[in-house]
Amino acid sequence: MKLIDFIKCDSNDKLFFLGDLIDRGDRSSDVVRWVMESGHTCLRGNHEQMCLDAFGSDEGSLVWKGWLLNGGTNTLQSYGIEGMTQDHLEWMRQLPLYMDLGDAWLVHAGLNPNIPLELQGAAEFCWIREEFHSATEPFFEDKIIITGHTITFVFPNVKPGNLVLGKGWLDIDTGGYHPKSGWLTALDLDAAKVYQCNTFTDELRVNSLADITTVIEPMPTRAQRQELGKASPQKRRWSWV
Repeated sequence: MKLIDFIKCDSNDKLFFLGDLIDRGDRSSDVVRWVMESGHTCLRGNHEQMCLDAFGSDEGSLVWKGWLLNGGTNTLQSYGIEGMTQDHLEWMRQLPLYMDLGDAWLVHAGLNPNIPLELQGAAEFCWIREEFHSATEPFFEDKIIITGHTITFVFPNVKPGNLVLGKGWLDIDTGGYHPKSGWLTALDLDAAKVYQCNTFTDELRVNSLADITTVIEPMPTRAQRQELGKASPQKRRWSWV
């Protein structure tokens, strides 16, 4: 709530969450409840998708275990003895996968530039990385794609806390839960300002979008990395999370 208080939203502002409200800490249930009751728009992230997939599977299944290992255990504990409530599951189920604001297109992870938009779904919008980040041209001519999902410091030469600008996309996931960063980010689209709170130190800061954004070139695909490794085995390999 410290970041919410810092940005000082009023009744004329619209607040959008890019997903992954759960699985990152011991207050997931409180976060979901607050966003539900606030009426702010939230997109579905891969962690909400994992949760939905788990509750659609048998307990003990690989799907269920996979969610628990990726933060699901903390989420369930946050709901206490009663467990995940049905109204919260139904709310997650109806979350949109993307939001078109005209000059900006919000999505949790990205999209596949090689597939028509109408043929894509949660597999792309909640999970994609490589195909999206390796695109050499913007997907949209008239709008920028704003994403979370991939922590910005995993890109080459990006300082923890900085945003990343690629070919037609802007990644604002600065790793609020990660000890290497701790920065939780809110982007004011109209003013082009970035508000941040460090979840470990409680430090607050605001910067212009230009001052805190690192511009990068398209990331190499897996095939390109393999070719690079064959030609120059001593060169640095790309790493992904």
